[in-house]
Amino acid sequence: MEEIKWLEVSIETSPKELDTLTAQLIMNGAEGLVIEDEETFLRFLEEQRAYWDYVDDGLLEQMRGVCRVKFYIPDNPDGQAQLARWTQTITAPVSAVPLADNDWATSWQAYYRPMEIGQRLYIVPEWEREKVPTPPGRTALYLNPGLTFGTGAHASTQLCLEGVESLVKPGDQVLDLGCGSGILSIAALRLGAAQAAAVDIDPKAVSVAYENAGMNGIDHTQYTVLSGDVLSDRALVDQLAQHRYQVVLANIVADVIVPLSAQVHRFLTQDGVFLCSGIIDQRAAEVEAALRRNGLILLHRWEKQNWVALAARLKNP
Repeated sequence: MEEIKWLEVSIETSPKELDTLTAQLIMNGAEGLVIEDEETFLRFLEEQRAYWDYVDDGLLEQMRGVCRVKFYIPDNPDGQAQLARWTQTITAPVSAVPLADNDWATSWQAYYRPMEIGQRLYIVPEWEREKVPTPPGRTALYLNPGLTFGTGAHASTQLCLEGVESLVKPGDQVLDLGCGSGILSIAALRLGAAQAAAVDIDPKAVSVAYENAGMNGIDHTQYTVLSGDVLSDRALVDQLAQHRYQVVLANIVADVIVPLSAQVHRFLTQDGVFLCSGIIDQRAAEVEAALRRNGLILLHRWEKQNWVALAARLKNP
């Protein structure tokens, strides 16, 4: 079957003219419009700041001054006719760049390869499963990283995985708060944990984590994934607190870890460890202070590429 080709069409404009441009395109029959606008981008970052402490400067620079409308059409005579109809009243410059259909779906896979993490883990994208042998002494963790956050490539996730490797003991119960793809809790199970529970604020993470668990031979008797916000959902917190865990994981951001540290005692066994990551180094002191304030003693601090992970346990009664 012949590969489908597409054109990515971009129309540069200004914030003042954006609404007029989109209205003209819609009146001309255009569909699937994508708005790229610096003001909207910055507002989105502010509204969603609970999910990150740090945004790459290169990305901010890339969006500086941007205001454009984009859409996609087939790269064939019908698509060219469609483009002419949609842009017939547009006076702004229009550019069209060829884009292969497979660029949308799979081109990112070229940048994700199996990786060794710590002393024992070997993260393998599922499409490489039959192609690469697991190095001696390492445990494979199979993952579809295209589904949601958590591939093992980010420094904060690597720090947390190294912490999981050093802290999780055979038979442990593990709780993963903000699980994303499930990479941390699945790694814990692969390294010998008996059972794990995982929670994410995004409902999509539930099916994603279960799918990744299934790739690794983990079933629902070992692994439970829930959706909800542990900072605001009391019923969810009460449900999780029915059990105690030897290891509680939170690879999130400082703005979530700080308030979370006030209730993590409800989840931990007396000798359990709270492992938190996703902390940009400028805020590590703030998180350490919150841990101490909420009755936890710092055990270890890991650092990599301006990111910090911390392990702490409850003070003795």
